[in-house]
Amino acid sequence: MYYILFYKTIDNYVEKRVPFREEHLRLANEARSNGTLVMAGALADPADEAVLVFKAESPKVAEDFAKNDPYVKNGLITEWKVRPWTVVVGS
Repeated sequence: MYYILFYKTIDNYVEKRVPFREEHLRLANEARSNGTLVMAGALADPADEAVLVFKAESPKVAEDFAKNDPYVKNGLITEWKVRPWTVVVGS
């Protein structure tokens, strides 16, 4: 099953994420390496949200990612939620 983690970001998120970006990317690359994170990135124009797609047996994987993400821990994310995604076309 796929799960999408939606982030809503603070104003000036791109500039304010700099001190936490290395740790965030380490966490994301670790999830990618273990096969749970499929793809992720910030939305553009404006960069006020981000989307992370997980493939896992339960939403807990995406929820745990958010709870451990330095962006969330340091207040760069104003709101997050996980929703199941039913993929109809694609793998």
